[in-house]
Amino acid sequence: MAKLEIVPKPPDLWGQLRAAAADAAREEPRLASQLNAVVLAHDNFAGALSFQIARKLGDAELGAMTVREVALSAFEADPGIVVAAEADLKAVQERDPAIRSLLQPFMYFKGFQALQAWRVAHWLWTQDRDTLAFHFQSRISELFQLDIHPAARIGSGVFLDHGTGIVIGETAVVGDEVSMLHAVTLGGTGAERGDRHPKIGRGVLLGAGAKVLGNITVGDYAKVASGSVVLKPVPAGCTVAGVPARLVNCPTDATPARTMDHTLADIAYDFVI
Repeated sequence: MAKLEIVPKPPDLWGQLRAAAADAAREEPRLASQLNAVVLAHDNFAGALSFQIARKLGDAELGAMTVREVALSAFEADPGIVVAAEADLKAVQERDPAIRSLLQPFMYFKGFQALQAWRVAHWLWTQDRDTLAFHFQSRISELFQLDIHPAARIGSGVFLDHGTGIVIGETAVVGDEVSMLHAVTLGGTGAERGDRHPKIGRGVLLGAGAKVLGNITVGDYAKVASGSVVLKPVPAGCTVAGVPARLVNCPTDATPARTMDHTLADIAYDFVI
């Protein structure tokens, strides 16, 4: 009878993060105290995440302990926030070839950190705690150079690569599994009020410096080339490029946000709504 081979189960995300922190603490003793405080001293991912948000956003007006209490309250009231954060961290792991372990985005990548702090701000907004939500938004902007309105809606498994200069307006919607690079703007087209910002579908890739303006839809698994200005709806599964943006190819890569493929077809076609 053949011997049954038992394949060990790979560590879960929290186990991977702890192992990476322990390795880093041994390799760089000068950071051991920080790594212990942020990661190793906690029993679970939520505890470490709340500590990380607190040590970043805490200031003279709203101390770190208070920020952490707010974050933990948000996690307890809506466990989906932590689930989304875990999916965001996995997205960085899958899509960013520069990282060596989960420790890098958790400790040092401002795109990931800003998004998790925003998730707490958004929870505050849903609880009609607008003033504190705006305080979080302001601190996120000051620290990370991203400006995301707390009323915006963002899915899970989202990757903000580099993050600098990203602006997401009040009525914007970002679907699951989206990847966007630095200097992306999801904005309006004027001073009108109401529903005025873009709706970004699932699995969309938004290249560096892309501007999507107005209450328009970018369909699922579409791709917006770097530096493009999009003023019309983008069909699902298509690529647009240019100023103003035009269709480049349709269909495009099946999962552009996962592959992070920024290449374009050679022939551009007139933009068809």
